[in-house]
Amino acid sequence: MASQLAGSPAAYLEEGPLRRLLAEAEQAWVIAVKDVRIYYLTPPMIMFGLIMPFFIFFSFSVGRGLDPSTSVARLLAMTTFFTASSAGPVILPLERRTRTYDRLLVAPVSPVTVLLGKSLVGTFFGIVVALVPLLLGLALFRTPVTNAVLLAVGLIGGSLAFSALGILFASAPTQSPGAIMMPSTLLRWPLLFISGIFVPLQDMAPWARAVSFVSPLTYTQDLFNHALLGSGAQSMALDLVALPICLVVFLVFALKLHDLGRRRGD
Repeated sequence: MASQLAGSPAAYLEEGPLRRLLAEAEQAWVIAVKDVRIYYLTPPMIMFGLIMPFFIFFSFSVGRGLDPSTSVARLLAMTTFFTASSAGPVILPLERRTRTYDRLLVAPVSPVTVLLGKSLVGTFFGIVVALVPLLLGLALFRTPVTNAVLLAVGLIGGSLAFSALGILFASAPTQSPGAIMMPSTLLRWPLLFISGIFVPLQDMAPWARAVSFVSPLTYTQDLFNHALLGSGAQSMALDLVALPICLVVFLVFALKLHDLGRRRGD
């Protein structure tokens, strides 16, 4: 009977890929919860992930006469972008310094699971912080939400993609968050300016419009426009497909670069 059960589909599901997948998901969750407890209130996370996006938004938007819905949509996109992508560049260098990251790599946990757990940290951070301007917009300005489901999809999908981008930035073999934060911020600025936040996509020159497809923020911003304004500059289907592609691409390259650094002993 035991041999028959071992060869049955039920046993395959219990002991095979499904069981392994659930175990990996649980390990990623444990890593994420641990990092949330330790790193969320560190000064670099507060500075680059919380304060910076709000200052940037108000610096470029005050006095432009934007309606509340447009302002909330842009602030949501910018906050999610900077907040979610700041977690990896802060956490991974600090864990290299304390050798916590090395202990994770030699534990019975796959590198993919480790990076997924780190990505969840930025995702949670991006969603929680982005809820602040959203709730303020709803409470103070009565900002209408045309499509709540699309808003949630944009918030979660954008946070996942941006967090994976932060993990990709953090593949640089350094123990100092500043050594990653400053270069990554310089790279995020061009992505910000071509995304349609400060200059609407429909008002861009053709060459700038073509370049805007490179930025993952473009698709998140357009999804928020669809969700809050009722219309966007490009196809909703394109936005929904592009964000998962960005997530996979960022994670694949991050995994390769982190593995390369581990092999070199960095």
